[in-house]
Amino acid sequence: MSYPKKQLILVGDRVLITPEEGEERTRVGLYLPATALEAQQVQSGLVIAVGPGEPTPDFNSTLDEEPWKAGDKLPRWRPLQARVGDHAIFFRKAAVEITFEEKRYLVVPQAAILVLVREDLPL
Repeated sequence: MSYPKKQLILVGDRVLITPEEGEERTRVGLYLPATALEAQQVQSGLVIAVGPGEPTPDFNSTLDEEPWKAGDKLPRWRPLQARVGDHAIFFRKAAVEITFEEKRYLVVPQAAILVLVREDLPL
């Protein structure tokens, strides 16, 4: 009997990041051990999944409609800036560490990401 494969599904404006491990270089070229990196306020890692974004209201609906009525309306989302494959620098304190299938990940809200580094692919 085979079981369905598990997957992580991010909700809202969350970004799933694999944190960078090991030594990090300072601006002058010194390598810092992981224990020294824990004192820093920012951290970086690779974005491996993103949530759907922030929900937005449907401005196309008329004001006469009753908002609690069930309908065929699909949710509308404002997409996130982060994309899979981006390198993110984010506030360490905002990240929540999780372990899924023996791998360590960080769940970071979009608002905690300071910078995204993206490699543009040639057209």
